[in-house]
Amino acid sequence: MEQSVKFNEYPVNNLMYITNRPPLVFTEGDGMWMTDHTGKRYLDYLQGWAVNALGHSPQCIQDALVAQSKKILNPSPAFYNAPSIELANLLTANSCFDRVFFTNSGAEANEGAIKLARKWGKKNPNQAGQHRFEIITFNHSFHGRTLATMSASGKPGWDSIFAPQVPGFPKAELNDLASVENLITNKTVAIMLEPIQGESGVIAATREFMQALRELTKKYGILLIVDEVQSGMGRTSELFAYQLSGIQPDIMTLGKGIGGGVPLAALLSHEEIACFEPGDQGGTYNGNPLMTAVGAAVIKTLLEPGFLQSVKDKGAYLSSKLLKLTAKHGLEGERGEGLLRALKLGKDIGPQIVDMARDLNPVGLLLNSPRPNLLRFMPSLNVTTAEIDQMITMLSNVLTQLEK
Repeated sequence: MEQSVKFNEYPVNNLMYITNRPPLVFTEGDGMWMTDHTGKRYLDYLQGWAVNALGHSPQCIQDALVAQSKKILNPSPAFYNAPSIELANLLTANSCFDRVFFTNSGAEANEGAIKLARKWGKKNPNQAGQHRFEIITFNHSFHGRTLATMSASGKPGWDSIFAPQVPGFPKAELNDLASVENLITNKTVAIMLEPIQGESGVIAATREFMQALRELTKKYGILLIVDEVQSGMGRTSELFAYQLSGIQPDIMTLGKGIGGGVPLAALLSHEEIACFEPGDQGGTYNGNPLMTAVGAAVIKTLLEPGFLQSVKDKGAYLSSKLLKLTAKHGLEGERGEGLLRALKLGKDIGPQIVDMARDLNPVGLLLNSPRPNLLRFMPSLNVTTAEIDQMITMLSNVLTQLEK
């Protein structure tokens, strides 16, 4: 059960137990910082798992929420609204895609991508006239927590939690083209991957693999789907991670950073793939003007002159600092793209570091350990070099304590 911990004005906690949470309540956030119910401040390198692209409560999001809340919140997806059209236009103008469907979470966007690919496979059957529906995904991938997206994911152990799984998702190995081609049959409709597997420890598909995968899908007449829920929206220093490889996928999903902290995600495709018919797809809150107004404010900031270059520069700076930390403490190095990076610890001390860093005084440090032997860093895209230096110093102090 969730522990009944008293949080001053919160003596009763009736939240359902879904994860182990520390006994604190966050009440305020500003940029890279959060404050808990006792007034203690924390330097936040989780940022809601790469959600807060511009940090906590940036002014542009505050302004968008206030302005739109005075106009209209949700006219229903049965009608057009101006912010959703504006955001869709911004996304297509700055990508290779033509059509956008907005959702409320990355998992929902990925579910939509699966449905769209299968719909396309029904309209474009194999040579025997049979419906194509299988989507090749990858071991250690993460695509969400719906039944279909859990089945598409290659996270160890997920095949049994809510068994039986949704069928149709054979698993290949990332950066192993032969393992992909060996799975292609006359039932295959698409290949779906994260350009960077975030939950498995920031493992990137190589540019050569992405390019070869695009050629492979063209060879067999199947779709290429990129899940950019975590790697999209400037996280890698390109607006979208697929741009690092110079390819054009058929379908892309976005989430997390697109809303800068509010529930917003998107499914994008080329015109010829957008084959949904009335009734196939929808959602009560999808594309509502309050959330899409925020999304428009976020992407406009990302597109400001020099912003993405600054992400690239600070990504390189963070990488260099992590390598110096590696040399100082005898660690195994770092990896990543832009401001999505991992520090390889060499031993299973990640969870211990997370707890010790959070409990530092007078200021805490919030870190993430998706695997016991590494740490993942997902700062806001406008993090400062001073805040990177401060994090490195605090982390170094924790590592020094562990070495005693």
